Amino acid sequence: MKTTAVHPRFGVEVHDLDLRDVTAANGYAELRDLFEQHSLLLFRGQEFDHGAHMAFGELWGPIEVRSKDPVKPAPEMSVMTNRRADGVVAGVNEPDTLWLRANQFWHTDSTFLPVPALANILAAHIVTSSGGETEFVSTRAAWRDLPEALKARARDAVLRHRYAHSRAKLDAELARDPRITMWEDTAWRAVWANPVHGEEALYLASHAFGVVGLPDDEGQALIDALTDFATQDPYVYSHAWEVGDVIIWDERATMHRGRPWPYEEERKLASICISLQESDGLALVRPAIAA
Repeated sequence: MKTTAVHPRFGVEVHDLDLRDVTAANGYAELRDLFEQHSLLLFRGQEFDHGAHMAFGELWGPIEVRSKDPVKPAPEMSVMTNRRADGVVAGVNEPDTLWLRANQFWHTDSTFLPVPALANILAAHIVTSSGGETEFVSTRAAWRDLPEALKARARDAVLRHRYAHSRAKLDAELARDPRITMWEDTAWRAVWANPVHGEEALYLASHAFGVVGLPDDEGQALIDALTDFATQDPYVYSHAWEVGDVIIWDERATMHRGRPWPYEEERKLASICISLQESDGLALVRPAIAA
């Protein structure tokens, strides 16, 4: 497959590939190899309706279920739009927009779930005249460069994660939404080795609120120090979306955030997360000690 780098440290654009043609026997293995190596894959000019999006996602693993419905839990696609059900574009502080703006903190998806995500597959359907970029960083590159003293503190750290913690940074009422509070706290190692090639990466998120065994202020200080280092400008790839763009990224080795846009304009992206399986290295991020 023909590729070009999108950033000096991670990420490639894959050219001349229609994702609707990719199957388990045709193209997936090559894409998976690129994913493991580069952490982020960009595809442009895709015609990616709901069916194509879900079919492509199923190649990577089980599509995430964000429901506790015991009767009929189902894989979900998140349609991220500021257009309300009544057709009006939501204002900057209305719930529909606040839900999207909460993604403007550096984060990793689904660290607050009992089984976190391997990947996110995000497709652009309606973009604004300016703004609305998604920024990514390689926490693998950051780990390589991390000062030894800070690396030693992170090496065996176990971070505690809570969905409401990140949402409360933006809006206290949002943090009380039942879709957020229904998830119990989780705990994951702060350093994760890729099961294919062994390279390590920081595993961080805006949902992280503490470190097991440390006082709250010390734990938060460590999380902040690691996040501040990993999100320095040299590690950032900023993607300006065009309609038809699709990006898949490795949640084990990146963080990302959205950027503001003209909130009076409509914006629509569609996302599915892929849940981790044991073959993806899930055991490597599970803590050996209780949270």
